[in-house]
Amino acid sequence: MNTPLKLATYSLLTATLATSFSAAPAFAAGKPGAHFVESWDLNQDGKVTAEEARERRGDVFASFDANDDGYLDAEEYVFFDEARANDQKNHEGQGQGKGHGQGKRNPANSMKLEVNDTDKDGKVSRDEFLENAASWIAMIDRDGDGVVTTDDFGPGK
Repeated sequence: MNTPLKLATYSLLTATLATSFSAAPAFAAGKPGAHFVESWDLNQDGKVTAEEARERRGDVFASFDANDDGYLDAEEYVFFDEARANDQKNHEGQGQGKGHGQGKRNPANSMKLEVNDTDKDGKVSRDEFLENAASWIAMIDRDGDGVVTTDDFGPGK
């Protein structure tokens, strides 16, 4: 991908990610996990289901598959990782990046290329990305009730 196209694509994708992650109202601002729930709770009931995560992951995948080949390759993943890091940085202190968000249970860790590349071919297909939604939600769901709420986040949980 040439440099001007990269910059234009990155700008568009970052704006798309920020818009999709900021679309919901701030119902629990400052509470651990609030930004995650606001970003992924499509019906705004305060709960993120595996189905909602799968649908949102489809949106995210489409936003970052710059060449529309059905894969996120290492180059596209650079933009995806940067956009996620910027999103997390922009929401620190607003229920993001504290407590539960640290270490192996951090929801962001399950978005990494090496986690989603289940066939280990160096790129992530749309199917791989979508199929990981259920295990991603299960990993975040501390109380095992099948959904993720802000109660699944925070220190000591």
